[in-house]
Amino acid sequence: MKTNRRQAIAAACALAWGGGSTFAVQASDYPNKPIELIVPVAAGGGTDLVGRAFAESAKKYLPQQPMIVNNKPGASGAIGTAELINARPDGYKIGIVICEITIIPNMGITKYTAADVRPIARLNADPSAISVRADAPWQTVEEFIADARKRKDPVAIANAGMGSIWHMAAAAFSEKLGLPVNHVPFLGAAPAVVALLGGHVDAITVSPGEVAQHVAAGKLRTLAVMADQRVGGMFEKVPTLKERGIDLSVGVWRGLAVPKATPADIVATLSDVAAKAADDAVFRDALQKANLGWAYADAAGFQKTIDHDRAFYAELVPKLDLKK
Repeated sequence: MKTNRRQAIAAACALAWGGGSTFAVQASDYPNKPIELIVPVAAGGGTDLVGRAFAESAKKYLPQQPMIVNNKPGASGAIGTAELINARPDGYKIGIVICEITIIPNMGITKYTAADVRPIARLNADPSAISVRADAPWQTVEEFIADARKRKDPVAIANAGMGSIWHMAAAAFSEKLGLPVNHVPFLGAAPAVVALLGGHVDAITVSPGEVAQHVAAGKLRTLAVMADQRVGGMFEKVPTLKERGIDLSVGVWRGLAVPKATPADIVATLSDVAAKAADDAVFRDALQKANLGWAYADAAGFQKTIDHDRAFYAELVPKLDLKK
């Protein structure tokens, strides 16, 4: 990432960051007005779908108060997350947090870390998947690796942008195997998939859901998933890297969080709503139709996921020379 782009992102985050302040909240009648749900990415992607599906499902469990989605895209989620952290801790501005919250701080371009939010619940998780064109010569991930090792030029793997989770997936794969890789960034997973379909790169490391329609159409082939267990449905025959002797799991997650100082009774209300809304058919069906993984976890379970990824990326990012 170029220095001027890093500085621009850092400046934007600084504007959104205002420093915390203590604030007494009366939560006995919470909620008594609409709740704003910040989604830190542009409309139309997987994170946006998770946020909107959750807001729709939550209607049933909030007493006559809507949850209104507000997209705040920019800097791999940094802008929207900074606004969430700086919000009044009264439960009326909450947010979707994404796994980049554990990546971006290690690049030295944000003032906040994942410790500056209070997790409520994890809602979704999807592993990275190594996919290639259906007419590519590799039928297995072992064949892909073997060919990559003997090539004169590194294999080209597309990602969703420098520092994104799908860049981290390809970089972790490369680092784990000592495999030369040419990382090719795009402005999201969708254009990365288009580049693969057009034969401009050798592979991509995005989620199964983001390639599902092309795999079903016979245009792409998924060689392996970076998960502890296989993905179900149309990907049930695709092995994990661990099955192939490569101990690596990398994936995306999306969850609900609030400002750190949010009172316990408001947190309890939102936790109850999250548990019910996440288990509702409205939410589950929306994720299933989009080939997104349902992965509810309560606050404690979500915190374990966050802590695991904070440690993982704190070790990985410096090896990739991404820090400012």
